[in-house]
Amino acid sequence: MSFVHSLRSKENGTDYPIEPRTVCDLDFSPVEVAYDYDAMKGKVTRESIEAGPLSLWRYKDLLPVEGNPQTGFHSGWTPLVKADRLAAELGVKELYIKDDSANYPTFSYKDRVVSIAITKAVEFGFDTVGCASTGNLAHSVAAHAAAAGLKAFVMIPHDLEEGKMVGMSVFAPRVVRIKGNYDDVNRLCSQIADKYKWAIVNVNLRPFYTEGAKTHGFEIAEQMGWRLPKHTVVPVAGGTILPKVWKAYEEFIKLGLVEDNQPKMYGAQAEGCSPVVKAIEAGDELFHPQKPNTIAKSIAIGNPADGYYVIKVINESGGYGASATDPEILDAIKLLARTEGIFTEPAGGTTLACAIKLIQSGRIPKDEPICVCITGNGLKTLEVMEGQFEETPAINAKLGEFDEFVKQFESTATTPNAQPATV
Repeated sequence: MSFVHSLRSKENGTDYPIEPRTVCDLDFSPVEVAYDYDAMKGKVTRESIEAGPLSLWRYKDLLPVEGNPQTGFHSGWTPLVKADRLAAELGVKELYIKDDSANYPTFSYKDRVVSIAITKAVEFGFDTVGCASTGNLAHSVAAHAAAAGLKAFVMIPHDLEEGKMVGMSVFAPRVVRIKGNYDDVNRLCSQIADKYKWAIVNVNLRPFYTEGAKTHGFEIAEQMGWRLPKHTVVPVAGGTILPKVWKAYEEFIKLGLVEDNQPKMYGAQAEGCSPVVKAIEAGDELFHPQKPNTIAKSIAIGNPADGYYVIKVINESGGYGASATDPEILDAIKLLARTEGIFTEPAGGTTLACAIKLIQSGRIPKDEPICVCITGNGLKTLEVMEGQFEETPAINAKLGEFDEFVKQFESTATTPNAQPATV
């Protein structure tokens, strides 16, 4: 059975039927999915969840899906890495990496939200889906649409990384490159959804799409042994994931599945596109849009749709925000790879770099559980690492030359590609 109650205005509480809808008719405030939590009690339990599949669909009762899933059968349930080596370098007691760089099938957290959106598109009877994207979402929509047998149009800025272009194109969507940045693409997609009556997953299906982000938070709690990290650091792009991870924590608390330890949420942005962080630092409830200028293109959204709610959640939880420069982002990518064997894209480098700053400033105590959310894979953005590593000389296939290579190596470095644990 479904425990979905309605679509509900986030500002005035007006309820609407479950339909492709983005805003409230009364004040144009966003709507989100509301559930009957009283009906869930005693039915949605740790045991019922643990009996589910090892995918995001183990949380189906907490998602806005009426029938059977249509895609994402192996999406979610990504590793929660207890990052002891990284923790030791940072001087913290308990550190976790929630690693959606390993998500299936497109190696980013977007496989979560797209699994829900595509399933709802089928339920609503759409035959064509699309998205406005900085890369990862287009990649995911193309893959999941192919798996579900739907037509796909992906609208992207014209200057995306080559790895992401190949990654989305292989699934044979219609790729529409648009001159401008993400905000330009997003405005056009709103018009496309209205005129063509397609399911644009992050436009007219946004209330359902965003609910998929909750599964990132559900998994953190379950994989930590049904407890919450005290501090969760999340990248901020359009602002979808941070408020939904918070909602996931709140739902588990409300259902008695985890103890309320008053968790705090922290937003991470690149310095070249940090409207939300700038607002938090200034003590403002509203942000000022920016024009992006950063290597972290997957989170380079200067006018985030849910930015207001990111600020609201961070303030409500008692968290904070931080931003990182491009060199700091690259250093953090290398640090995570060197210490934990995880290769993330610049969005993940941003999140770790900001987490380090928050720890070093004392905003995040070193003796409390910390979770850093990594949302994408570094293999998609190889070009940003060009020039970051010294090319080693070639040697002849002779043991003596290898011996000399080892001696030189040992005299110049104790750890390959070592980077300081600071940013």
